Amino acid sequence: MVWSRLRRGWTVPKTPLPRVCGHRRHVVRTKRILFYTPVTQLDAVAAMAGASDPEAQRWFGWRNDHVVADARIRQVLVDLRPGVDGVRVPALLSRRWLTESFEPSAGRVELMTAVRLDDGRYAGGFELVTDTGEIGGWLAPHARGLGLGVELFQAAALLGHAHTGLQTVRAGHEAANTASARALSGAGFVPTEGPPRHTLPDGREIESRWLRHPAPGLTSHCRGSGMPVPKSCPVIGFGYAC
Repeated sequence: MVWSRLRRGWTVPKTPLPRVCGHRRHVVRTKRILFYTPVTQLDAVAAMAGASDPEAQRWFGWRNDHVVADARIRQVLVDLRPGVDGVRVPALLSRRWLTESFEPSAGRVELMTAVRLDDGRYAGGFELVTDTGEIGGWLAPHARGLGLGVELFQAAALLGHAHTGLQTVRAGHEAANTASARALSGAGFVPTEGPPRHTLPDGREIESRWLRHPAPGLTSHCRGSGMPVPKSCPVIGFGYAC
C-alpha cells in the first residue's frame, strides 16, 4: 500500500536550473557537475538524501533529523532530475512544502546542491562554513566511483576563494576514509595541522586528518555574497564567480 502511493507520487512543476549567482545564491560549474544554492526545498532534501545511505553515514554520522531514513524515498529523490517537466516525488512527502522556495541561511553555512550534467540527476552536494572555511561534501550512490569527488572538492574550493573571499579552505576526513583522502588530494588540498580526534554529530569519536586549499591567486566575492563585485569577474581554475 505504501509502495503504491510512493510510486504514484505527485508531479512537481518545472523549475529552471540557475545559471548565474544572485542575491545570497551561488552557482559553480565543473566539467561534469552543476552546483547551485537550492532553489526549492526539494533541491535541499534531494541533496541531503545523497548522503543519507548507511555507507555515507558510516563516515558522516549526521543527526537523525538531517538524514532521509526511508530507503525507498531516498532512492526516488536521488534519481530525480530537476529542471525537467513532470518531476514526480513520493506522495509521502509534502508536495506543498517541497515546492516552496529555499531560503539560504542568513548565518555562516552555504549549502550547494549538485546535479550531474550527463543525465541530469541529483548527485549530492556540499556545505561551506564561511567563517572558518571548512567544507564537507558528498556524492549520491549513483555518482560515486566515477572520479567526481575531485570535482566536488574543486567546486567547494572555488566557492570559498572566488565567491566568498576566503584565502584558505579546510577539510577533514576520517583517517580510514581513503576515498575522501584521494579526492581531496586530487582537488589540490594539502595536509595541514588539525585536531587528531573529531566528534561526529551523532556523538561518535573518530581519528581525523585535515587538509587545506590555499587560494591560487587573488580572492574575490560574487553577487551572491552581497559584497561589491568588480567589473570583470575572475575565473579561478574553472567555473565562474559571477
